[in-house]
Amino acid sequence: MLIREATTEDWPTIWPFFREIVAAGETFTYPLDLGEADARPWWLLEPPNRTVVAVDDDGTILGTAKMNNNHRGNGSHIAGASYMVDPKHSGQGVGRALCEHTLEWAQAAGFRAMQFNAVVETNIHAVGLYRSLGFEILGTLPEGFNHPEQGFVGLHIMHRRL
Repeated sequence: MLIREATTEDWPTIWPFFREIVAAGETFTYPLDLGEADARPWWLLEPPNRTVVAVDDDGTILGTAKMNNNHRGNGSHIAGASYMVDPKHSGQGVGRALCEHTLEWAQAAGFRAMQFNAVVETNIHAVGLYRSLGFEILGTLPEGFNHPEQGFVGLHIMHRRL
């Protein structure tokens, strides 16, 4: 698996699984009816922030990540990141590879920590992955997320020093 910078030419491949994940309403706090015109600039970030894709040997996009400073000004030393793995390629280590990549980027860019602001507590695969990579749950916003099947569930704030 290769992780490389995303290009505007990658968006037509990212958009279908991005839309599927967001519309499912299980893991992101994005509007369920988020349109492509709004989604594209939310995900394809401008430098110094980055968006990458994970591709297989044939060049098939398996997943994507965006990484950025979590806050601005005096909080700009904390990185943030988000990940989407094409559901057709889940369970193949794509999410782990993308998360490790974003941690390496953040450390090399001089960030002091990485923080995830809204990890849905029922997203047990993501929570488990992040914990295995050294993230801690700092707190949970009770009923901060309205899951389509499980109702109101918590949103974790997760953090890792770099």
